[in-house]
Amino acid sequence: MINSELRDRAGRHVTLRPVDDDNWRAVADIVPRDDQRAWVAALAARYLLLTMRSDVWTSLAVYADETVVGHVMWGVDDDDSRWIGGMVIDAAEQGRGVGRAAVRTLADWLATAGHPIRLSYHPDNTQAAALYTSMGFRPTGAKEDDELIAELTRA
Repeated sequence: MINSELRDRAGRHVTLRPVDDDNWRAVADIVPRDDQRAWVAALAARYLLLTMRSDVWTSLAVYADETVVGHVMWGVDDDDSRWIGGMVIDAAEQGRGVGRAAVRTLADWLATAGHPIRLSYHPDNTQAAALYTSMGFRPTGAKEDDELIAELTRA
């Protein structure tokens, strides 16, 4: 379990846990809001399959207390940078600070290795851009497919 002791706005403890035999169905069923489907998979199941078929990505279940509320994955690139990807918070759970707590928890955990922390988002996804910018991610000027790459900068 990855635990930074962060809580969402409802006071629930947000943790990241391995996807396992007990929670994979709940993770697979995570669904974003309809207006987000242009930028993220319609079901988190797609990201679970990606991690099963790839040596790069590792899936994690996002929990609020003891309830699965999302999915996020991380990976290591050829340059040893750490990447955050495939984040989906269930539509019913959005707007409560769960996504912010999940990204902060994972970024802090990945940063312990001392490598750059990166993620990408579509330029039209203004909510993701605002969230990541508020957390210290800055666009690098590079693109991956049609997404902007941002790197975590710490003061």
